[in-house]
Amino acid sequence: MRIIGIDYGDSRIGIAVSDPLGWTAQGIETISWKNDIEEPIKRIVELVNLYEAKKLIVGFPKNMNGTIGPRGEKTNDFIELITARIEGIQIIKWDERLSTVSANRTMHELGVKKSKKKHVVDQIAAVYILQGYLDSTALK
Repeated sequence: MRIIGIDYGDSRIGIAVSDPLGWTAQGIETISWKNDIEEPIKRIVELVNLYEAKKLIVGFPKNMNGTIGPRGEKTNDFIELITARIEGIQIIKWDERLSTVSANRTMHELGVKKSKKKHVVDQIAAVYILQGYLDSTALK
């Protein structure tokens, strides 16, 4: 069973997918968007069908003190849109605090040029989100 990880943002959405055994996460694409949220929702539906995913792990931003701020509220709205479009899929909110920070640190350590960072940072953040979830389920 494949699982898709999502790093939702105002202009880009990073997507990762698990291997069929659910052990590792791989970045697959970054969906760029501006004003029409229907475009990325449509693409996510296509990816769910393509990979026959049964779960979506959506990075859920919380403040460092654990409270939910405006970014979390936007993410909740995004999750509601997906829920209305994909029947029978389990959506799990995953604490994404510091996932983008970790992704940026990884790219810096790998020497990724600044001009290329914005095209992959969301994908790498999605990998961190999904891998965190996969690792937590492997421990059980």
